[in-house]
Amino acid sequence: MTKIVPIENHSLLSDQQTAALVTPDARITWLCLPRIDSPAIFSELLGGHEAGFFAVRPLATHIDTQAQPTQNYKGDTLILTTNWPTLTVTDYLSCVPSQRGTKATHTRVELVRHIEGKGLAKVEFAPRLNFGRLATRIVSHGGHLEVLGGEAHIELHAADVLWTIGEHKPHQSAVAQVDLDCGALTLRLCYRASSSDTVPGAPQAATSESTLRRQTAQHWQGWAEGLALPEVEPELVKRSALTLKALCHRPTGAIAAAATTSLPEAIGGVRNWDYRYCWIRDAAMSATALCRLGSTSEANAFLDWLVAVLAREGGSLATLAPLYAVDGLPTPVERTIDELCGYAISRPVRVGNAASRQLQLDIFGFVAELIYQLKCAQETIATAHWQLLKELVAEASASWQRKDQGMWEVRSKPRHHTHSKVMCWLAVDRGVRLSSEFCDQQPEEWLVLRDNIAQYVLSEGWNDKLDAYTTAGDDLDSSVLAIGLFGLVKPEDPRFVATVNKVEATLKHHDSVYRYQHQDGVEGSEGAFNLMTSWLIDAKILIGETVEARNLFDALIAQLGSTGLLPEEVDPVTKAGLGNHPQAYSHLGLINNAFNLTQPRKAHHI
Repeated sequence: MTKIVPIENHSLLSDQQTAALVTPDARITWLCLPRIDSPAIFSELLGGHEAGFFAVRPLATHIDTQAQPTQNYKGDTLILTTNWPTLTVTDYLSCVPSQRGTKATHTRVELVRHIEGKGLAKVEFAPRLNFGRLATRIVSHGGHLEVLGGEAHIELHAADVLWTIGEHKPHQSAVAQVDLDCGALTLRLCYRASSSDTVPGAPQAATSESTLRRQTAQHWQGWAEGLALPEVEPELVKRSALTLKALCHRPTGAIAAAATTSLPEAIGGVRNWDYRYCWIRDAAMSATALCRLGSTSEANAFLDWLVAVLAREGGSLATLAPLYAVDGLPTPVERTIDELCGYAISRPVRVGNAASRQLQLDIFGFVAELIYQLKCAQETIATAHWQLLKELVAEASASWQRKDQGMWEVRSKPRHHTHSKVMCWLAVDRGVRLSSEFCDQQPEEWLVLRDNIAQYVLSEGWNDKLDAYTTAGDDLDSSVLAIGLFGLVKPEDPRFVATVNKVEATLKHHDSVYRYQHQDGVEGSEGAFNLMTSWLIDAKILIGETVEARNLFDALIAQLGSTGLLPEEVDPVTKAGLGNHPQAYSHLGLINNAFNLTQPRKAHHI
């Protein structure tokens, strides 16, 4: 039976096209090819041993049997090392520079595993195409293995390795024993869309491992060196920033919400969703956090991606879906992969996401906030992005009184969500603030609209019985903290202070905050939501409770996995990670907390 590794202790590899997860003992249990939202070739994470993995470990010796490996990233990179007393495994997805004037494409991916040390090591290569639903065969060609069963070309290059190919019907696996006393070994798993495919700047077989590693290190380190870090926990912020960067899809500018699908929000539960797509809200928040760190290229690339998506949709925000595949096309229809038993037997495993058919009005505000913060960061914005902001204001005007599924994309009937109204207000407010940049004066109709939405929120969102702003009806939801975090009310407003206190008293458990606790149309429970813990931290900073905020922040960062990663949720009692991993929400929340704790008097939420 496959050992269940805590979600938070899986490390991330990325080339900004796809992502892999690695366990603390150098076992790759998740990799989708060629994109982050493609079918998986290794999915042991969700299906156990039979679902595919790629393992390297020392053969049993007394010292290695007793010793637990250590694992860390090499400096400010996503190059991962796993160390036993006699063995070191260095893993990365190669990132090579594109030739000038060309864009990276997802037609070639290369996973590199460099093994060095002494004594014997065992390598197990068990690919399973399309989540194991395609019979996967392996053919040895002397210096490399070829994976058969799909249209793409997948090869594992490993010079002078003698493989034994075994049957695991309908699949095959390859196993090798390597004597490291004879020298180090490099394993290079290469994906090509076709046999004739070449990519400008892509690594070729003749490129040395040291060159690939140096280019990959430069890719990450060169970017990280330009970050403007806060005084509070700068190294953790940098790692969170690198995680957000890893979720940015280089070829298109999209930003994935997470690297995985179907990691459960409660062990054994059914709240298992596919987050490998680009949610417009999540991506805008991620890009905004990176703007705060001084990196604006991700924001510009994402906004360009969004403009292109809108063009394909006929130019109307009215038909914009909440999420898309990273190439900008509609997400697949949500379905289940019945062949996989799920992480810790948590079924179903899903691909696709039915939320793409929902109405979520809050996306207008998050994109408008990104455009506003981009203008603050780089002093100017593209004309196309200003045009997008005008369209956001227009659509907010047309739609703000509608019912929707809200930020949490609940699968019950649409309702009037306070948070959605706040974000429509934000879209108009940011339009007003930037209008002087492109217009001679602020549009009068925008000023009136902003005031009308605010008055509605203040009157209809407030609940006298609960002494707090509520999401809809009598339901308390931590997303209502947005009313102060984004400036619709002042931090000292008594009703905002009361709302912060009510959220803390009702939804905080053991230093972690739930989104809500009312029925939402899906059975089962979920963990506390890391982003809402961050929002409560920011809210407490705003109302002057900085000591309590710092204590909550310390509890949040105590949840970080062994290499500094956070999943979506946490069990407040056991502190076990829950949900997809790593989650952009969790890391952008950490970044904002650190900035706001560094300058509490200037705290503002982004």
